[in-house]
Amino acid sequence: MSATAKIHATPHERTARPWAPAALACMGVVFGDIGTSPLYTLNVAAKSASPDGQVSPAAVLGIVSLIFWSLIIVISIKYAILIMRADNHGEGGILALLALVSPRRAKRNTWRAAMVVIGLIGATLLYGDGTITPAISVLSAIEGLKIYAPQMTPAVVPLTVLILVALFLIQRRGTSFVGGIFGPVMLVWFIIAGILGIGGIVREPAVLAALSPLAAISYFSHAGPLALAVIGGAFLAVTGGEAFYADMGHFGPIPIRIAWFGVALPALTLNYFGQGGMLLAEPNSPAVIDSPFYSLAPQWAHYPLVMLATVATVIASQSIISGAYSMTQQAISLGFLPRMRVVHTEGREIGQIYVPFVNWALALGTLAAVIGFGSSDALAGAFGIAVSLLMVITTLMATFVALHWKYNPLIVYAVNGSFLALDLLFFASTSTKLFDGGWFPLMIAFVISFLMLTWRKGEEVMDTVRLEVRQPTTAFIEELQRNPPLRLPGTAIVLGRMAKGVPLALSHNVNCNHVLHERVLLVAANVAEVPRTPDEDRIIVRPLAAGLARVEIRFGFMDEPSIPESLAIGVAQGQIEPFDPKRVIYYTGHETIIPSGRRPGLPRWREAIFAFLHHNAQRPGAFFKIPGAQIMEIGVEFEI
Repeated sequence: MSATAKIHATPHERTARPWAPAALACMGVVFGDIGTSPLYTLNVAAKSASPDGQVSPAAVLGIVSLIFWSLIIVISIKYAILIMRADNHGEGGILALLALVSPRRAKRNTWRAAMVVIGLIGATLLYGDGTITPAISVLSAIEGLKIYAPQMTPAVVPLTVLILVALFLIQRRGTSFVGGIFGPVMLVWFIIAGILGIGGIVREPAVLAALSPLAAISYFSHAGPLALAVIGGAFLAVTGGEAFYADMGHFGPIPIRIAWFGVALPALTLNYFGQGGMLLAEPNSPAVIDSPFYSLAPQWAHYPLVMLATVATVIASQSIISGAYSMTQQAISLGFLPRMRVVHTEGREIGQIYVPFVNWALALGTLAAVIGFGSSDALAGAFGIAVSLLMVITTLMATFVALHWKYNPLIVYAVNGSFLALDLLFFASTSTKLFDGGWFPLMIAFVISFLMLTWRKGEEVMDTVRLEVRQPTTAFIEELQRNPPLRLPGTAIVLGRMAKGVPLALSHNVNCNHVLHERVLLVAANVAEVPRTPDEDRIIVRPLAAGLARVEIRFGFMDEPSIPESLAIGVAQGQIEPFDPKRVIYYTGHETIIPSGRRPGLPRWREAIFAFLHHNAQRPGAFFKIPGAQIMEIGVEFEI
């Protein structure tokens, strides 16, 4: 998987960008993962097809043909042409697709609720993928040292660890300076990969027979028990295809398609066929079987190629790390994860946000994968299963959305059903590696899915509790009229999760201190199921009484949530009376949750997990960019 943090640009601005620079930029962001797959794909598949150490010509042609047609059907047709049509106001990705399902309207025991759960599992698979991609990519690049310097074998894992540690350490500084060279470096990578492939094809032109799908059909119809394992190895060629959809909103579909069909697909095709040519020419060579990619290069170019491959895999790793940050921010906004600290770096496009917790969690998982598995061959089993299951989920959700958009059901079932059948075949083939490492990303996805569902259900329970204990707005206003409190000069802004009733932070303050500011704004921030909310739709103001108004602020799930900036928009639009932003005071509630098991919805042990997550969530003031010196927290206990 490869994705990046969002770009601060409207869909119109992204569409208006010249396609050539956008196509160049997307090479390093969208194609980082799939572009470095030639480092390990063919050798994994070839080893699966040759348990005796000798790969047959029929196996070589069958594998290369399967890889080529997988790139055509899965990547070119499914993702580049069809899936990218299912956009959410120009944005793509599993969470954008999930938002199209309208999870807030999902009722229990309905298809919509089932799709929400399936979509969450798909999102968490990206975290599992995110721990494996940096590990297998960098490790496979460094393993090139073993071809001409076998004595360097013991240094492969330590060097990989050092590179990955350095990569995770620099995240907090922002990576926009690296982002500027992503595209040009990957363009060089694709050109060199294509040139190397031409050399292999010239050496053994018979490999061009793999252009026919009959080569794959013929081989796999006779492969017997080896077929699933070989298909699972060949599937690694299409890992990274989900980045086409995930990064669609960053560059637009046209630049991605131009870069794919104009550069990446031809280069990958030439390289895979060139590797196949080397295997046909030297079927019994252990060095060629171990690394057909590096065997394409002349000896004098070996070490420069290792360096270029390392840089390319670091780019692929950086893209997925940035993508994990972006997806986490979206998940928080959609209410699937507790608030976390999100640091906005000085970069404006790539690497512009940094989520410390996610960074170090990914670092721990990635380093554990490198040290625990020790080689790219071992990691290959752990890699494919998460991506293949994600592809199954993407197809299912795209089908649901297409039916929701009233497309012809017969066409939807015929087209998506065909893709689903292929996805299930790939998933079945990668599932053979479940106990050889495939459990690792699935375990990560299961844990995060469980936490997401626990958090979401816990917040639903808490919303019910908050609403029960909140004083109705009319009763609060009547009480103010019967027993007017002392009015303090200035403006108070009271934050609450819901636009119903009176937040406890305000009612407690009035009941205990018998004072109220001259102007009070009851602010409720909500996230719409669209990527971004335009300024004209951001603020809704409803007067409640003299000096008292309710303000609803709507953010998109890819917006940066800032209460002060949003209120400034309301002032500029004339919806809110002007006030001095440096003298206003913000009231927020500091909630303490006590799990008791008395309320339906969650068993007590899950309530305890929810309470732990809630306790460690970022404070609302910090999350909504409110200056700390202007915040007054009022503690409230809730027993659930």
